[in-house]
Amino acid sequence: MNAFQIESCVQIANHYGLESQELMAIEEMSELTKEICKRRRGNDNREKIIDEIADVKIMITQLEHLLDISKEVSLRIDYKCQRQLRRMEQKRGD
Repeated sequence: MNAFQIESCVQIANHYGLESQELMAIEEMSELTKEICKRRRGNDNREKIIDEIADVKIMITQLEHLLDISKEVSLRIDYKCQRQLRRMEQKRGD
């Protein structure tokens, strides 16, 4: 996300608060799940998937801010990506 997007998410998160945004995050993740399932059944719903991914990213950014965990999440992403790349490399060596 760019600086404007992050700052907007922070302002929105601060306005609505953690409890509200946790519930909204659950709703948005459910909507993304639903659209992915529809795609798997053969629906051409690319635009809806784009919208739902955007909504989920917005909510994740807000939760990271409200829980003050952005740095920890970033570190964990690095760790998990590196771990998976190692697994893939090991699989190639087998």
